[in-house]
Amino acid sequence: MNVIPQRVRDGFGKLLDPPASALIRLHVRPNLITTVGTLVVIASATAFAVGSVRWGGFLLLFSGLFDMVDGRVARQGDMTTTFGAFYDSTLDRVGEAALFSGIAVYFLRGGVAAERVTLAVVACLVALSASLLVSYTRARAEGLGLTAQVGIAQRAERVLLLGAPTMFFGAGNRGMLLFWIVVVLALATSVTVIQRILYVAHAAGGPLLRRPHQRDTLPGHARALQSRKGQ
Repeated sequence: MNVIPQRVRDGFGKLLDPPASALIRLHVRPNLITTVGTLVVIASATAFAVGSVRWGGFLLLFSGLFDMVDGRVARQGDMTTTFGAFYDSTLDRVGEAALFSGIAVYFLRGGVAAERVTLAVVACLVALSASLLVSYTRARAEGLGLTAQVGIAQRAERVLLLGAPTMFFGAGNRGMLLFWIVVVLALATSVTVIQRILYVAHAAGGPLLRRPHQRDTLPGHARALQSRKGQ
């Protein structure tokens, strides 16, 4: 189950076709777009860390445009490469690590009531760990010749849930809004990991996973780069 219906994703994606085409005509490389998008995420993380929560939310949503455009430029401009997929996926993880670290710093600097600081930081750690596992489960599934593009908190949902409320309302009274958003993200991403595990268990049906002596040096990375997005 996807919280954002595929037709909505496709419809919004079509709105990005004109700028993607313009970037292709300008010979802008997808990896450059990916790099700029990651820098925007890092700027968002910095804004959260220093207490500029509304700016943090805005920059996070803005970074989502880069996240969608780079793949379209790569595909429509016939610039897809194995390294490009690897680079895109790696920088996505860098961005998520920076983002949740920035929010944790905000909580530690007094952004939330003292009695909730520990729980808030733990929620950041769980949300980050689960976000990385959401990506890994898809990568590992693709390494086994399967797909796992399911779950209630894929990357688009995570960006929207964190970015939109904070852009309009900030952190809330004594950081309570941001605190509960992170808690919900921690729970939702954890559920998504479980959903993907169950999906792969059902799709595999057993025999596919019993191929002898076929394991990558790093599990799931040999064939996990079939697209620029591995969320």
